[in-house]
Amino acid sequence: MTTDNTTSDDTVPFDHRHIALENRDDVYVVGDVHGCPDALEALLDRLDLGGNDLAVFVGDLVRKGPDSKAVLDRIRRSPRLISVRGNNERKLIDGETSLPTLDSVDLQYLESLPTAISWDGGLVVHGGIDPSRPLPNHDADDVLTMRSPNGDGYDGPFWFETYEGPPRVFFGHTVLAEPVDREWAVGLDTGCVYGGDLTAYDVRRERFLSVPGATHEDRSSEKIVTLER
Repeated sequence: MTTDNTTSDDTVPFDHRHIALENRDDVYVVGDVHGCPDALEALLDRLDLGGNDLAVFVGDLVRKGPDSKAVLDRIRRSPRLISVRGNNERKLIDGETSLPTLDSVDLQYLESLPTAISWDGGLVVHGGIDPSRPLPNHDADDVLTMRSPNGDGYDGPFWFETYEGPPRVFFGHTVLAEPVDREWAVGLDTGCVYGGDLTAYDVRRERFLSVPGATHEDRSSEKIVTLER
């Protein structure tokens, strides 16, 4: 199996890792798992990753679902699975909340997660970026929580509606009725913990693959984004 030459990018003012996709075969980006190991296993079965494939997660691996520890164990033990940090990881790291099932090894893993992962032409972050500012003018909080740079959360307007890259940004954080598929933005949080799907994007074939989630937490319809086609 290929080992990525992972480097930091000094032009980006937050923890950022660049990977070489030319060293990989199939590459997928996966939406928010939120502690749902059954959906995660079903999706990984469907992806059927080979030894030289890679799946990159958009963060929020933890919280809200039934077993965050099982999700972390599954992802960190495989060299084919990597993730950026989400706002729910940050809440655990900063002590804003806790999960009694997680131990020091789990927390060390969460602390090791970068804010962004990129490759030539692509960027994976949890939240997004502000279309009105160049990427070097963002900080870690910006890209981790971005949703509506000139609005109020789920009231919109959403950053990805006007963003015109490059790079093409793959993101989670904003819960979507259907994945976002735009030239410069791909949205992957389809609410698996709220009874939606767990969704992956096949970077090579430019297609989505999803498996059903389960309702482990209720969510208001006002906080699930439905976009006009």
